[in-house]
Amino acid sequence: MATSTFRGGVHPYEGKELTMDKPIRTVLPKGDLVYPVSQHIGAPAEPIVAVGDRVLTGQKIAEAKGFVSSPIYATVSGTVKAIEPRRLATGGMCNSIIVENDGLYEEVAKPEIRPWKDMTSEEIIAAVKEAGVVGMGGAGFPTHVKLSPKEPDKIEYVIANCSECEPYLTSDYRRMIEEPELVVGGLKIAVSLFPKARGILAVENNKPQAIEKLRELVKDEPGLEVKVLQTKYPQGAERMLIYACTGREINSSMLPADAGCIVDNTDTLCAIYRAVTEGRPLMERIVTITGDAVSDPCNYKVRIGTNYKELLEDAGGFKTEPAKIISGGPMMGFAVWDTDVPTTKTASALTCLTKDAVSAMEPSACINCGRCVSACPEHLIPKNLADAVTNGQTERFLAEYGMECCECGCCSYICPAHRHLTQLIKGMRKIQLAQRKKK
Repeated sequence: MATSTFRGGVHPYEGKELTMDKPIRTVLPKGDLVYPVSQHIGAPAEPIVAVGDRVLTGQKIAEAKGFVSSPIYATVSGTVKAIEPRRLATGGMCNSIIVENDGLYEEVAKPEIRPWKDMTSEEIIAAVKEAGVVGMGGAGFPTHVKLSPKEPDKIEYVIANCSECEPYLTSDYRRMIEEPELVVGGLKIAVSLFPKARGILAVENNKPQAIEKLRELVKDEPGLEVKVLQTKYPQGAERMLIYACTGREINSSMLPADAGCIVDNTDTLCAIYRAVTEGRPLMERIVTITGDAVSDPCNYKVRIGTNYKELLEDAGGFKTEPAKIISGGPMMGFAVWDTDVPTTKTASALTCLTKDAVSAMEPSACINCGRCVSACPEHLIPKNLADAVTNGQTERFLAEYGMECCECGCCSYICPAHRHLTQLIKGMRKIQLAQRKKK
């Protein structure tokens, strides 16, 4: 079948065979639930409960503060035990609401819902906002903001990011296999907000079963299509995805809407569908527990706030002591040193590996082979950017478009000298973004 793609990229070991053919398991939390008030880009949510309050499943416990923010809901019934800083998978501390699970899972009364086709665009977006839906592919951008571009009439494509190009992760794949109607339903709702838009389900060609299921569901939907993409990393990165699907290019100073596009992750679309058709807030997501160190790798349907340790325990624990544990996948994830942390709206995976290949590599001098240039999907020269950072040449870094880096890791992966190119560039970008924010 014909495929679409972008220039550059790499083909790392996929590792998806560990979990891709295993049905999603639903796991109920055993211990306390921890809800960080900042699980999204933008202003942290503000707690609206107090220590000692009893809460129900689906009850709002933190209110959004501002337009770019998102509310948080209890995913179990129980008692608010504390409101205090707790450690996240990133290693940082975040003020969190801790709920002692009573094991009853009593829910709030379900709201009356009108058919979504009878709702106005404003009502649909309000439902998505009230449900606390954010980008669940990792960025955590509040979805109601993404669905509210300044000029909705100029949106021509709503793209469902079903590529899941990150190695080892299969949560989106299992959604497409087991609940494709939620994905398609969420896309239909998103497309309905824009009068000139078409919907694209963008899937890599290493997922033929998912492609078949989605095509069957959209065969009678004239405004929707399945677009098959070449299997390549980082096919699912927003800029690469937009180019592969539409041929349009955006840079770091643009939003997808500037190119007439809206992009939403598979799990995000499912959350949109349930928010609008059921009035159900975002309370769960699919998390992949995987890696060659795990006894029984699997995808879990998880109530947000559940501790990672409980998921690892359900997966049989470690069959071999891991040399590295990564929150997310090996290309764009980050190492964690403690699994006693909560899952959040943006938690995608825990990858546990018996070998730490990166730490074992000794960087050496650049041999000027140009592989990093060939692999870079942003058409940059990573070697020059890393040299600029090492030598403290900020102006050179900016002049050579260092801020256009999408931090995908392709340059570090492909470098035969094992230079830490991505880490150097990422560090400088972080400094520059912080300085811009101050200004």
